[in-house]
Amino acid sequence: MQTEFLGQIDVEMKVSNEFLIPFIGLKQGKHQFDYQIDKTFFDRFEYDEFENCAIQTSVVLDKKSTMLELQFKHKGTVNVPCDVTGEPFDLPIKGKIKLVVQFGDAFNDENEELLILPHGEHQIDISQYIYEMIVLSVPLKRVHPGVKDGTLQSEAIEKLEELAVKGVQEENITEETDPRWDQLKKLLTDK
Repeated sequence: MQTEFLGQIDVEMKVSNEFLIPFIGLKQGKHQFDYQIDKTFFDRFEYDEFENCAIQTSVVLDKKSTMLELQFKHKGTVNVPCDVTGEPFDLPIKGKIKLVVQFGDAFNDENEELLILPHGEHQIDISQYIYEMIVLSVPLKRVHPGVKDGTLQSEAIEKLEELAVKGVQEENITEETDPRWDQLKKLLTDK
């Protein structure tokens, strides 16, 4: 489950009112909420994998008579160190998730696509879902685009090139072949 992988929010963490959606006063239908996510958002989760980030996030809440449907989308960049050179760079990311919110007797978020809120609840905190969506959209291997196209100049790359195994020069090596195989190969080419 994703929440076990990323860790739970500290119970005492202060939730920003910005990420609390009071759905009780909304009319049925779709409502859009837009957020600009930066490093301070991740600081609240004590997540320090990003040096900096600029991510636009939109949440569309579709309020129905018995449930809520939320669609999260994000697009932006996170500044991370390259796994090859250690050089920081802006990595473009994007992603989306869907969440269905139903009402029941007790709170239950064990299923990553279904949230059950107790009857009488009037708002939903979406910060954990935004956090998980963004963190899970970052690839495990992060390679600077300059490494891929050969334009990045850094001390790490120079050292790797210096220590690289130089090409082995081929000497005139004549291979001894079995004449029986030569006759079989001849059958294939004589067609």
